[in-house]
Amino acid sequence: MDIPSDTPGIAGYAQDTAWRKPIGWLEQLNKLIGTLVEIPAALLVLAEVVVLLMGVTSRYVFHQPLVWSDELASILFLWLAMLGSIVAFHRGQHMRMTAIVGKLEPRQRAFLDLVAIAAAIAFLTFVVHPAYEFAVDEVWVVTPAMGIVNSWRAAALPVGLGLMLLIGFIQVFRVGRLRDAMLAVLLVAAVICGMALAGPALKEIGNWNLLIFFVFGVGAMVLLGLPIAFSFGLATLGYITLTTNTPSIVIVGRMDEGMSHLILLAVPLFVLLGLLIEMTGIARAMVNFLANLLGHVRGGLSYVLIGAMYLVSGISGSKAADMAAVAPALFPEMKKRGAKEGDLVALLSATGAQTETIPPSLVLITIGSATGVSIAALFTGGLLPGVVLALTLGALVWWRYRHEDLSGVRRASRAEIARSFLVAIPALALPFVIRAAVVEGVATATEVSTIGIVYAVIVGLLVYRQFDWKRIYPMLVDTASLSGAILFIIGAATGMAWALTQSGFSNELAEAMKALPGGAPTFLAISVVAFIILGSVLEGIPAIVLLGPLLFPIAKQVGIHEVHYAMVVTLAMGIGLFAPPFGVGYYAACAISRIHPDKGMKPIVGYMVALFIGVVIVAVVPWISIGFL
Repeated sequence: MDIPSDTPGIAGYAQDTAWRKPIGWLEQLNKLIGTLVEIPAALLVLAEVVVLLMGVTSRYVFHQPLVWSDELASILFLWLAMLGSIVAFHRGQHMRMTAIVGKLEPRQRAFLDLVAIAAAIAFLTFVVHPAYEFAVDEVWVVTPAMGIVNSWRAAALPVGLGLMLLIGFIQVFRVGRLRDAMLAVLLVAAVICGMALAGPALKEIGNWNLLIFFVFGVGAMVLLGLPIAFSFGLATLGYITLTTNTPSIVIVGRMDEGMSHLILLAVPLFVLLGLLIEMTGIARAMVNFLANLLGHVRGGLSYVLIGAMYLVSGISGSKAADMAAVAPALFPEMKKRGAKEGDLVALLSATGAQTETIPPSLVLITIGSATGVSIAALFTGGLLPGVVLALTLGALVWWRYRHEDLSGVRRASRAEIARSFLVAIPALALPFVIRAAVVEGVATATEVSTIGIVYAVIVGLLVYRQFDWKRIYPMLVDTASLSGAILFIIGAATGMAWALTQSGFSNELAEAMKALPGGAPTFLAISVVAFIILGSVLEGIPAIVLLGPLLFPIAKQVGIHEVHYAMVVTLAMGIGLFAPPFGVGYYAACAISRIHPDKGMKPIVGYMVALFIGVVIVAVVPWISIGFL
């Protein structure tokens, strides 16, 4: 899940409390490192767009494929992922659950923030040398097209982890008092020493260690506010080093594997596209047309919000970008018409969950990468489930607003509707341009985002004349930061999934799930409940990376089409992701709309029920997901 930049991350609370006077040289060093990392991270995002666009152009226009383009993109991608992770770590934007920590007193929150930084330092300390060894070993691998040693690519891991370690030491002593920083470091060290002393006993209890490390351990760290990626990493590292004879370099290898799938390059490129459609006025043109078309209907702007989120999700694939593009354009007018703030943020959250399957969804891309399901099939199958959930939300909107007073609302004339439609045509065409490029074979699911980026730039410059060049660099840095946070989670979750598989847990889980009475319906029902819970705690992408390779083969064995299963679990995760009190997406919606979370707690219940009914319909009727495959 993508989190806006004003959501507290590592060091977020401690900086807010400001309980120590800033140390001048530390502040300057921190700023210098941030600048030195952000510049190459931004340039790498731009370089990836150029390289992939060159590959598409050379192959489709000149019929002369560049054999080295994918290889170069892969090398640059790991560097982008690691530098983006550093930027996210420096900014405090690594994803974490703050629902419980946020209820504590400022001093307690700040101390737990220091503990989170100290825990991150511990993980980075243990893996930075194995990462160096891994990069050195890759010197024996030579890339086939460019003929260079793979150490140039693998070096991103020790460099990235080492810089994050340096930033961690700076942050832990920069944001808190020396005594509290030392206490946090000593507390983490004491826990690690205690686990090390218990190592011999842990080896004797076999697979019960899975419960200790991956249920209680991960659960405690996530609830205490540690970033999800570092929680996964620490649990996996502890399990591997204390209960097995596997060297820790294997964890680095699995992280590299998880972060290096070229299909995941779609993540930063679609995030950038989402920021572009907001900046160029494409999203506003869509919203204005829909508002003129439906603004005079009872609850009309709520329908516009549902429809606009559906259309925008089909462009950006990034939930934060979707909500940031739509909410500022609609909320002021909706408030003028008497809509309550709580209902607004509740509906915005619900539409975020509703559109999880609209291509190009980052969750669907991750499913394709983790399970081998065709991404083109997932993109095709994701359209109708979103419509079904839009209809269930629309039914609730009709019920809630059936007595709305529209006496002061002016109905747009046909001429106004026609003009706004003409203005919106270039914007409305973008989802179809992206889909056509994939279906016609012009570009792959990874490359198609570059076509969307070029289209958005051209439309912004020539049609809407709304293109702020000063915002390009911050957008590139934001793209790198958000992408790095997502990819670092995927890397850590891949290592954790590997550990679970090697323990034999996956086979036991598969046998248990296959033995459930009731066959496919029971399996689907349990999956819906499980992924709603996982979506609220772990968020969608890490949950898919962890459980996708385990559950998708089981679904196939019990007779469930893999695309149908993907739609059901993605929508279930969406409900968990946007459902308070734990759903991070709900708090992201509150931050974007600048509405206090307490105001939406009651109104969102009805919307969550409507979404659940929609998920049940999608689960019961497989044709909705696979009818057009």
